[in-house]
Amino acid sequence: MANYYCMYCGSKYSSVSSLTANNCSRHPDGPSRGKHVLYEGAEKSQYVCKYCGRTNSTIANLVSGWCSRHPDGVNKGKHSPAL
Repeated sequence: MANYYCMYCGSKYSSVSSLTANNCSRHPDGPSRGKHVLYEGAEKSQYVCKYCGRTNSTIANLVSGWCSRHPDGVNKGKHSPAL
């Protein structure tokens, strides 16, 4: 059975419909101001931030930290998983 992850918080769901039906606590517009967004990459043993190259074994752990090379500025955005 496939797993589907939110690219903002790393939450795991068993279907895309259940993922996109729920509010995301780490949505860029603010907590609970937007729905989860599907991470469209494949499941991996290591996830890489597309801005700085930092790696982590889970999307949730990767996106929890501030990124020093985020396009909005130093520590003004979270890490974002590369596809």
